[in-house]
Amino acid sequence: MVAQIAPEQTTIDEIDLDAPEIPEGLSDEEYREVLHRLSVASVERKFDAFADIDWDHPDFEVRHDDPRWILPTVDPLGGSQWYRSQPVEKQIAIGLWRQANVFRVGWQFENILIRGIMQHVFSLPIHSPEYRYLMHEATEECHHTQMFQEAVHRIGIDVPGMPRWIRALSPTFSLFANRFPVVFFSGVLAGEEPIDHVQKAILRSREEIHPMMGRIMEIHVAEEARHISFAHEYIKRMSPRLKRRQRFVVSLIYPVLMRILGDAILVPPKEFRRAFDIPDEVIHELYWEAPESRKMLSDVFADVRALAEQAGLMNAVSRRVWRALKMDGRPARYRSEPPVRFAA
Repeated sequence: MVAQIAPEQTTIDEIDLDAPEIPEGLSDEEYREVLHRLSVASVERKFDAFADIDWDHPDFEVRHDDPRWILPTVDPLGGSQWYRSQPVEKQIAIGLWRQANVFRVGWQFENILIRGIMQHVFSLPIHSPEYRYLMHEATEECHHTQMFQEAVHRIGIDVPGMPRWIRALSPTFSLFANRFPVVFFSGVLAGEEPIDHVQKAILRSREEIHPMMGRIMEIHVAEEARHISFAHEYIKRMSPRLKRRQRFVVSLIYPVLMRILGDAILVPPKEFRRAFDIPDEVIHELYWEAPESRKMLSDVFADVRALAEQAGLMNAVSRRVWRALKMDGRPARYRSEPPVRFAA
């Protein structure tokens, strides 16, 4: 844990980010064993985008009048009164566009991730324990891009995916993989955790969804568990080894990355709002002013808040950043802890 300081004592020199209580993560032997288990799992439990999804099966046919494309209630927009008051045809059209855009964002993010991994492994030492695992991860992400791209193709809607400014800057992101690997893998989590959280919430809700979408989510959740596990262990291992000022800077960048990429995945883009004439006040309330949506935003990042505590990336200043970004709250007790819900 970092030292507790009074709110007015917030200069970097007064924050003991080199406190010995910051855990050092796994030992070298334990770390290598974790990477070996993840690599073996990637060999024994892998999926292919075209061998494991029967795209041409009649059940997977995408029809634009299929009510199974209506957004589930765990989606902030899907659970809103405005959306539920729309005609069924419009609810289906909105659901198709939104799910296609989420798949498109997933494709774009995985593409950036693959480029970063290739950049990172290029400079790794020959005996690096990360090399084999990261190549497995890159292979799986390639299958994910094929899976997401095929889904968008089958839905048949031209969607933009990420905000334009992120797409424009995307070629530069892989440069962080070598020079600032902790920042890069923090960005990896910022893109993986929100979509993983939402997909698990949809699968747990047991609401009826289109079979193609359900199968894609099952495969993605299964393999992303390994990718998220690696990023968690890497950050816990490498963050305490940063210099004090470096770790302080990363502690501030970390929540900002989470919010930027989380919004890119979760918040509908302007093109979507214009296409369906969604009032600005509805979007403003749902992302993220309504109490229910604020709770969801907090839940989405519960795992990475816990990681920040474990990796020495939570301090008096960074806590204020989390709060300002409306992402503060109780850290998860364990990875993928389901949000607690109470009946009225």
